[in-house]
Amino acid sequence: MKVPYVDNEPREGESNSPSDEDVRRMVRGGVQTWQPRRGPDFSDLMVRLGAGPSPWVLYTAASAALVVILLVAFLVGSYLQIGALAPQPLPANIH
Repeated sequence: MKVPYVDNEPREGESNSPSDEDVRRMVRGGVQTWQPRRGPDFSDLMVRLGAGPSPWVLYTAASAALVVILLVAFLVGSYLQIGALAPQPLPANIH
């Protein structure tokens, strides 16, 4: 779409941008000439879906990663004695 009156060097006495009426006319013309495509593009969708790994490979890898993350978090928490993994204090009511 061409935009009238836009120039890097404005001339003396001229506006550097189009008027409101010019903008309305350009937008209205662009909206009225727009035509939607005829339905979804299934071939493009199938290419994008087929490009990745199969779901069972994806779920297996994600499950293995989750198990590793939880195991490492448990071991680090146990080593640093964080939260419920830390040894619990015993009440010292012995007199």
